[in-house]
This record gives sequence, C-alpha cells and structure tokens, in this order.
Amino acid sequence: MGVSRGVLFLCVHNAGRSQMAAGWMRHLGGGAIEVFSAGSEPADRINPVAVAAMAEAGIDIAGYQPQTWSEAMLEKIHVVVTMGCGDACPYVPGVRYLDWELADPAGQGIETVRPIRDEIEQRVRELLAELAPTPG
Repeated sequence: MGVSRGVLFLCVHNAGRSQMAAGWMRHLGGGAIEVFSAGSEPADRINPVAVAAMAEAGIDIAGYQPQTWSEAMLEKIHVVVTMGCGDACPYVPGVRYLDWELADPAGQGIETVRPIRDEIEQRVRELLAELAPTPG
C-alpha cells in the first residue's frame, strides 16, 4: 500500500519540537504517513536534550539533520503543523494548517523537555488517528 498522506512539521530551528514530532509520527505511523520536518532558520544540529528525551521513549532521532523546507516537500504534504515559526512558515493553498503551541526545548534540561515530548506524542497520536484511522 502506498503512502496516502504527507505531514510537514515546521519550527524555526528544526532542532527540537519539529524533530520530536517527526520522530513520533514515523514511529507511530508505521509508514502510513510520509513525514517531513523542517525549519525557517535551521540550527546546525538537533538539540541533544531532545535526542535524549526521545531515546528514553525508544525513538532514535540522532541521525536527522535540521533542514530548510523545500518546494519538493510542499508538493507532497496534506497537513502542515507549525510550532512557532510565525510569518516565516510557507503558505500552501489547499493544505490544512495546524498550529501547536508548545514550549521551546532549546536550552532546557531533560526534566523540562520530557513533558514537551509527551505532549507532542499525544498530539501526534490524535493527528495520526485522523489521517490514518485503523480499520475497526
């Protein structure tokens, strides 16, 4: 079965929230959703505390690199989830936009990042249930 939906997770640095959300969607989606993660001003590397928090949940995001969104990504998506990129986020007509207000994990310790990770997991589960409902 082919991929039926594409989701782009966007934040400014593409180093924390959007990377964790993409990690959850890849992990929970089982290939049903094509997952993209990008930023308007990508950082040099993923936030190591975000990597550690996701590793605690059994999800490895260490191999991913912050990147800028591209036109090629935008052609494959059905949903854009923004996380604080404001006016720098691209607008694509006909695409559904969700804005998730989440605390920024940048510069935070693992104790602060864990609840952000858990909130992202819950939101990804809800979005996944909408986009790829399980037959039942």
